[in-house]
Amino acid sequence: MTSLSITPSNIFMILGFILSLYTCVSNDVIQTLGTFLSSTKDRPVWQVWLFTSTVLIITFTAGWIINNGDMAFGLLDRIPHPERFYWWHILPPLILLYLTKKGIPVATSFLIISIFSSNTIIGMMIAKSFTGYVAALIVSLILYFLIARSVEKIFLYMKNKPVSIGWIIAKWVSTAILWTAWLLQDGSKIFVYLPRKLDLWQMIICLIIFTGLLYIICYRRGGEIQNIIKLKTNTQDIRSATIIDIVYAAILIYFLNLNNIPMSTTWVFLGVLAGREIALYNRLRFITEKKVYKYILKDFTKAVIGLVVSILVVLLINYSDKIYTLILNYFNL
Repeated sequence: MTSLSITPSNIFMILGFILSLYTCVSNDVIQTLGTFLSSTKDRPVWQVWLFTSTVLIITFTAGWIINNGDMAFGLLDRIPHPERFYWWHILPPLILLYLTKKGIPVATSFLIISIFSSNTIIGMMIAKSFTGYVAALIVSLILYFLIARSVEKIFLYMKNKPVSIGWIIAKWVSTAILWTAWLLQDGSKIFVYLPRKLDLWQMIICLIIFTGLLYIICYRRGGEIQNIIKLKTNTQDIRSATIIDIVYAAILIYFLNLNNIPMSTTWVFLGVLAGREIALYNRLRFITEKKVYKYILKDFTKAVIGLVVSILVVLLINYSDKIYTLILNYFNL
């Protein structure tokens, strides 16, 4: 996208961007639009798509104007744009696509951004993401311990009753806030393949591609990864989902303003859900203790597997030449 010439490097760059865009949003849709897609399952797809696309266009257009063409909101300042792209640059999003199909909540920031980053930046990303998980778990645990009986218990008893228009409006507003916060935080991995500054036409083309792929995701209602949301307590209730959105968005905004190091929003989201489930169990005893911790451990294990796979892929790509030389020396070729 830096020029009109069609070169292998430009082809791999554009292909990497499209694959990364689709796979990142598909994998992370549970965090931002998951509860929204579940609570609006009776609404036409075009309404859900139009709403989410409008928020997306406003967010990135405003960011492009304010940041003088930087679609990543400064989170790629420490990560240089490669002079040339090769076939292995599209491996991470392809692997991510496979893991998403399996319902594994991969830390997409590690898998996508790490192949462009130094070991120091990767270490800082891991530290920030783990801190985000712990912080989200603690905040969610305390909050839901306080409101479990006075708020969430009422929602559980009212889950089959009509929802007031006030809560419906609140859900749409909270989704807009959370979707914006996620786009601000994860713009780094979406645009890491592209030049750090985009002109007007490049920005427009990116938005057209993004909104087109977003329609597919809305049409599929999140896909396989959506099961992580469906298994949690009363998350398909608009009222409960609204509170989850607000808590998660507040934590994302805090870490966004902390520094310009990218992080895994997936870990933060799983921390919010883990703290919520533990608090609700201890206050309401809605299901068995074994089932609660089974879900939490399962989600955490999947996230760790995704992290390990991400790091292995990055190491394999970054040290492929050395690995190849070692193999040749070992077999005396």
